[in-house]
Amino acid sequence: MNLQIEVRTAEEFIQVVPIGEIDVYSAPAFKEELFSVIQNTKKNLVIDGEKLDYIDSTGLGVLIGGLKRMREKGLSITITGLNPNIHKLFTITALDKPFNIKGA
Repeated sequence: MNLQIEVRTAEEFIQVVPIGEIDVYSAPAFKEELFSVIQNTKKNLVIDGEKLDYIDSTGLGVLIGGLKRMREKGLSITITGLNPNIHKLFTITALDKPFNIKGA
């Protein structure tokens, strides 16, 4: 499955919505879009994971890189709506600690 990325601007945050799978093949496009959003924002970031079907270690690495850049700006990333399997992956890898995960 391909990856689509929607970016929405709200008053208090920027929302990134990955639709599909973030894997070794789609991670470069996700990284480019995510880092572009991060570079150009002064707002916290919300990643809506409701339509995210799959993420592998490459995708997790992109998210970690994004979190590092956000923290350098004094901002945060919240991840919402993860399906149970993806939420479990964040828990097993202890990435539920640095990311603010809600609604999972």
